[in-house]
Amino acid sequence: MKIGVFGLGFMGSTHLQAWKKTPRAELAAVVCDIPKRLEGDLTDVQGNIGGPGERMDFSALAKYTDPYAALEDPNIEAVDICLPTDLHAPVAIAALKAGKHVLVEKPMALCGEEADAMIAAARENKRILMAAQVVRFLPSYSVTAKMIKSGELGPIRAAILRRRCAAPAWSQWLGNKKASGGGVFDLLIHDVDWCLHVFGKPEAISAVGYEDLAHGIDWVTAELFYPEIGGVVVSGGWHHPKAFPFSMEYTIVGECGTVEFDSAGVAPTLYRADGECQPLALPDVDGYQAEIEYFLNCCIEGKEPEFCRPEESAAAVKLTRMIAEARERKGEKIACRL
Repeated sequence: MKIGVFGLGFMGSTHLQAWKKTPRAELAAVVCDIPKRLEGDLTDVQGNIGGPGERMDFSALAKYTDPYAALEDPNIEAVDICLPTDLHAPVAIAALKAGKHVLVEKPMALCGEEADAMIAAARENKRILMAAQVVRFLPSYSVTAKMIKSGELGPIRAAILRRRCAAPAWSQWLGNKKASGGGVFDLLIHDVDWCLHVFGKPEAISAVGYEDLAHGIDWVTAELFYPEIGGVVVSGGWHHPKAFPFSMEYTIVGECGTVEFDSAGVAPTLYRADGECQPLALPDVDGYQAEIEYFLNCCIEGKEPEFCRPEESAAAVKLTRMIAEARERKGEKIACRL
């Protein structure tokens, strides 16, 4: 299948690496409005994980500065949208109407209404749509998700998830709330989506936090209320620009044991109720390549992405937006309207 990658920033370059290693995929086109990158020089690309970008050979690819012009290319069968978030919905809908399958980087859209419109366009045009919620495919999260869903941990009594990083100085559009939705929305949608994946929809939420995007601060501590779980907390955001290191972590407490993970130094480990502990066995899988291969297989086989359904990604957008709104109500418990 011939692929067009739209956007050559941090996520676009990360996806390119995965596409290059994916059987049955052929890169056909790239889209970027930065001439240097469009020629294959991605050495100025930065992100919150990994090092700088590299040089790539785009000589055999079609190159576009306008995503809508690229959609007129009949050689492109599927598009991978890694553009600023405010462009996700309009470009995805145009791509679906043009008969292209669509993988769209998270957050799926800026709001629930846009996400729902994307889903409707996919149905109307009988194309595959999937949001790139990579945490579902990361071994450090997918193994624990399977343990929760299988009941291996017993009934879950508490869950704490945290994700933090510096305000992204490498991409100015991320600091523009109209383009990105803000730091809490852009970053913690990973953890909100994972909670929906393993626990389902909460009955209510509450949140406290602080936002000062001009100074690179945007954080929240949110609680998701489930009748059968003692408490689910999602916390984190941006902590000043440049220097603060990226980290992601969780603690899942079940009646049969607790699983702990911290990307800063603690591999996923099960602490059993009987006092024994053991590191979890993780498959040797690259999460980005896994999600891209899954999307590609769905396109080739004409099957809906059941493991990462767009309706679930739309729910993550809606719930993360609710959390940002709940923060303004300073801890008030409000019903979850999903």
